[in-house]
Amino acid sequence: MHYGVFIFPTDYSIRIDELARAAEERGFESLFVTEHTHIPASRRSPFAGGGPLPKEYSHTLDPFVGLAAAAAVTRRLKVGTGICLVIEHDPITLAKTIASLDLLSNGRFLFGIGAGWNAEEMENHGTVFKTRFRLLRERILAMKAIWTNEAAEFHGEYVSFDPIWSYPKPAQKPHPPVLLGGESVHTLQRVVEFCDGWFPRGRNAEAILPGLADLRARAATAGRDPATISVSVFAAKAERPTLDAYANAGITRAILRLPSEGRDAVLPLLDQYAKLIQ
Repeated sequence: MHYGVFIFPTDYSIRIDELARAAEERGFESLFVTEHTHIPASRRSPFAGGGPLPKEYSHTLDPFVGLAAAAAVTRRLKVGTGICLVIEHDPITLAKTIASLDLLSNGRFLFGIGAGWNAEEMENHGTVFKTRFRLLRERILAMKAIWTNEAAEFHGEYVSFDPIWSYPKPAQKPHPPVLLGGESVHTLQRVVEFCDGWFPRGRNAEAILPGLADLRARAATAGRDPATISVSVFAAKAERPTLDAYANAGITRAILRLPSEGRDAVLPLLDQYAKLIQ
């Protein structure tokens, strides 16, 4: 099993390039970052984690700019979104951004995605909350078409364009792996249908191993080899028994959380994690 870390990269936390170098030096496989384009001041949508919304949600860097900086100062470290809010992006421009990052990083990008929980945030991007998953599906399928075809076209309910040329193409073939976040049965079915990996959250640990069995059964029913679907536990508990259980179950990677703080707080914790995973 691989081990990664993730952080809400902000204007006040450790620099993303310094963190990337430190993570690679300590043997971590991957670094993931979060995304929120903004946080509406209305706060109509309750925080999905409960309680007040933490400060870092409204201070995050652009994930792709941050990951480009991380990739530029490393050679082996994989860089990923955890998660990208695809429903807040134009699929043509997002496809080019990701292809460019994957090419420049020599194929080290992992595309964690989700449909989001903040209704007013996505509404500011023109997305309707109740149809966000249908929109997500079409945008991912359209992006796959752009990445894998010289002249790509797509015609759906929410996304439609006639043949286009868009380069560069990603370094990874056919494209960077698409990892869908969530724990519901609907999520598992969507993973089987149009994604390359499942991206459950560690805070719902009791759902992960049963969900893994369900995912494999759904893949087999759909005629898909379960081995083609990775499983990355996001914000996994940093405790050896839990990590061992994941490894024994065939989980692909466990991703440990780092706080949105300065280097004096983050680097010692990274050292603790490094000892845990060795």
